Amino acid sequence: MPEITIGAAFDDGAADFERLAPSLWNPMGNALVAAAEIEVGHSILDAGCGTGATTIPAAQYAGPGGRVDGVDLSAQMLALAQAKASTLSLENVVLHLGDAGAWTGDEPYDVVLSAYSIFFLPDMDKGAAHLVSNLRPGGMLALSTWAEGALSPFTDLLVQECRRERPELTGLISGARDNTERLNTPEKLTAWLEGFGLQDIKVLSTPAQVQLNQSLAWSLVMGSGLRFLLPEDEEAAARVKTAFLAQLGEEYNLNADTLIASARLP
Repeated sequence: MPEITIGAAFDDGAADFERLAPSLWNPMGNALVAAAEIEVGHSILDAGCGTGATTIPAAQYAGPGGRVDGVDLSAQMLALAQAKASTLSLENVVLHLGDAGAWTGDEPYDVVLSAYSIFFLPDMDKGAAHLVSNLRPGGMLALSTWAEGALSPFTDLLVQECRRERPELTGLISGARDNTERLNTPEKLTAWLEGFGLQDIKVLSTPAQVQLNQSLAWSLVMGSGLRFLLPEDEEAAARVKTAFLAQLGEEYNLNADTLIASARLP
């Protein structure tokens, strides 16, 4: 899917995305920033920064003498991130509307962050190599991605109901999952990072469970890449929503198991 379409879709889903921030994006963002070993004065690229779940703690770690460039395709996501930075008087945050997979800073960064976004790159290997090229020698890449089994059976149930309205979805799903599945174990993720010449690789398995009521469950769909599975026809999408939420029940325990990796450029 073209990046501009992805950006527009996340504009529409920004408010839904943000509803999951307290229980999912923020705690995992803090964990990712901690793994990145950010120091006072560091310059940081937050690639695919969304509403700032990693941008904000990264800026706090770096302090007034540091800098965080947050890059995202969604203007509405960036607006929410900017509101948080302004509320906290974080003047070391600069947000940019653009493609993180093609972004180049004025100078190499000490740290590049990618929170649940690396798998959205159309050519993941090429895009990741470009992110690594933004690091100074000795700089750190830190990323988070879904662990094996994460979001299951949540996504399986959604796919099941979407297929009733979109039979062609069967051929689309395998491609959509490829990037995530390439990185979903510590062994796979470590080997992939080694392929970019990175060293001192650490992969932390981070179990996470998130309690969802039906409203939050649908916000997870509408505020994430899962919304791309839905039929365009509004009535068909409404049927999917009704059937999917009936499958989940009133309360659902989401498996949000995550891998957090850090690796250093020699």
